[in-house]
Amino acid sequence: MGNHIVSNHQKRKMPLGDDGHSWKKKTSDVKENFDFKEILGTGAFSEVVLAEEKRTQKLVAIKCIPKKALEGKENSIENEIAVLHKLKHANIVSLEDIFESKSHLYLVMQLVSGGELFDRIVEKGFYTEKDASKLIQQILDAVKYLHDMGIVHRDLKPENLLYYSMEEDSKIMISDFGLSKIEGSGSVMSTACGTPGYVAPEVLAQKPYSKAVDCWSIGVIAYILLCGYPPFYDENDAKLFEQILKAEYEFDSPYWDDISDSAKDFIVHLMEKDPRIRYTCDQALQHPWIAGDTALDKNIHESVSAQIRKNFAKSKWRQAFNATAVVRHMRRLQLGTSQEAASQTTLPSPLRAHLLLSEGTETEDTTESPCEGGCSQSADGGAERDHLSNCTYRCHPTSRV
Repeated sequence: MGNHIVSNHQKRKMPLGDDGHSWKKKTSDVKENFDFKEILGTGAFSEVVLAEEKRTQKLVAIKCIPKKALEGKENSIENEIAVLHKLKHANIVSLEDIFESKSHLYLVMQLVSGGELFDRIVEKGFYTEKDASKLIQQILDAVKYLHDMGIVHRDLKPENLLYYSMEEDSKIMISDFGLSKIEGSGSVMSTACGTPGYVAPEVLAQKPYSKAVDCWSIGVIAYILLCGYPPFYDENDAKLFEQILKAEYEFDSPYWDDISDSAKDFIVHLMEKDPRIRYTCDQALQHPWIAGDTALDKNIHESVSAQIRKNFAKSKWRQAFNATAVVRHMRRLQLGTSQEAASQTTLPSPLRAHLLLSEGTETEDTTESPCEGGCSQSADGGAERDHLSNCTYRCHPTSRV
């Protein structure tokens, strides 16, 4: 029975700052190295700030984490840091540096400024199966890398997929490792986590699971990329879970009429109920819809974007997130100006920039005070908030008939 859960040694508490991690740089004031620009979002126990590295003038995102907010939750953040620090892949948001003061941890993250996956698809004028295939190939490459490193993401979903830049041919990036686990050799996990609409049947069934859960989620993402609505939905959670547990989904007409049989075959192999025969990342990368030329070039933008608009409504907390800040600062740099008033800048919806936020960004009912680095912190640390509720897009499908 013991082999069905994460081993106990992973659960031991370790005081922050006392673990001997040489990759943490001690500092009395992080502002000696960085010029803090503005707050981009506040999480359950951290705040993300747009900053410029003084030495290189490079823009980065710094996650400021007050240690007092982590009392009893040290393992959660140490796990995220341990995961991120190991990762070096073109399609994964990187942790570039870690600074530690007496009261705070500062995670210096790669800046990702191209906006969210759904936003970009909706804003395109032309979108094909081939485009979806290229997106899924990048995700598979990155997740294969994670799996080869012994890491299971456990919360892959569209809002964790961000574009690197606003360029038309920008690569896609995987972010948010708040739920990741590094597998021990042969270990199997059983902690229920993830976002319900994307979670594999074995997780809901509270059975032991491992890397195959990510492959299921990629199948769900591929499904949505080709039709604009989720394979599973019900207002009633119990009925939703029942659908997922049975792997009951359809390729509904007329939404799937113009989608290739190869694409459907690809999805069926990833959204396979039995994790033992579900495609691995390696197998999925070799499927003709990814590796061959079976993905169609027919424009499906009108149908897919209409369904995304209808079925995925932005949640309220994201509206308060200062998503235009990165683009605003980048425009200042491009224009060679530094005096542009922030209050005078209003950007249209396509210019949304999102950073790695491992927790939700709700800030109601908190009292904030500045920390030594210029960010702020909740008086109670906000540590009791459930960061598993982080979901940029709340799913509200209406009748598609």
